[in-house]
Amino acid sequence: MLRKIKIYIASPFFNKTELENIEKVENILINRGFEVFSPRLNEVRGEEAGSSAWSKETFMNDRRFIDWADAVVMLYYGGYSDSGTAWECGYAFGTNTPVVVVHLGEDSNLMIHEGCHTNITLDELSDYDFDKMPHKPYKGKMF
Repeated sequence: MLRKIKIYIASPFFNKTELENIEKVENILINRGFEVFSPRLNEVRGEEAGSSAWSKETFMNDRRFIDWADAVVMLYYGGYSDSGTAWECGYAFGTNTPVVVVHLGEDSNLMIHEGCHTNITLDELSDYDFDKMPHKPYKGKMF
């Protein structure tokens, strides 16, 4: 039996567009048979949101699952970048976990597209080969 590929989804989920996109990505990856960890679906419970205990537990939980993952899928909105999502991408890079950036914005910061394994669109995610992990450089507007 083949081992399921484990994927961590790094994405903001603070507004309607972000929520719609992360739900699409969760569904795509789950329906493809991957083992998926999404912070949106695994928020820390039992601690008061915004408290120091909640903050520490959320951080440790997300870091633990990035370490668990075979790959990180980052939903990236270009010039607008959630600092937590950018940190997750950088941490994954620093631990040699490949980052697949799904570009949803009009541009990209070089630290994101150069610090990832590949750059794709949301449409390409449905067919992206996580076994072979082909590299695709970013070709759009950058800063």
